[in-house]
Amino acid sequence: MLKLTELAPLETAPDDVITLPYESRQKSRLLLKTDSGAKIGLFLPRGQVLRKGSVLTGPDRYRVLVDAAPEPLSVVRTDDALHFAKACYHLGNRHVALQILPGELRFLTDHVLDHMLEGLGLTVSHEVLPFEPEQGAYHGHGH
Repeated sequence: MLKLTELAPLETAPDDVITLPYESRQKSRLLLKTDSGAKIGLFLPRGQVLRKGSVLTGPDRYRVLVDAAPEPLSVVRTDDALHFAKACYHLGNRHVALQILPGELRFLTDHVLDHMLEGLGLTVSHEVLPFEPEQGAYHGHGH
């Protein structure tokens, strides 16, 4: 089993790829298989969230590129800035991991939240897409 213990820059082509859903990309200790079937163990510092494009490595310098797996998401699209702001406010007030794109919000499917947004006059669709939520206001600032 390969041990992956740190993030590294992608200086050359990776040796392998691992495709993970958001929940797994939040874990610091995990036993997995790469997309090609290699057994790996994650032993990362706590509190890191792996992002699509992150590169993991370990003592043997084997490099594994992280990819975001498609997963069931609720998707809201609107050109109405007030509706968009209200949706962000109410989802943020519930500490929902939220991917914010121009005119589009994505979050892990939750029918209670879907219903709340529909009550605000928004339309919610369901799609299977990679999920890359916002990192948070204090990410990387030592807080």
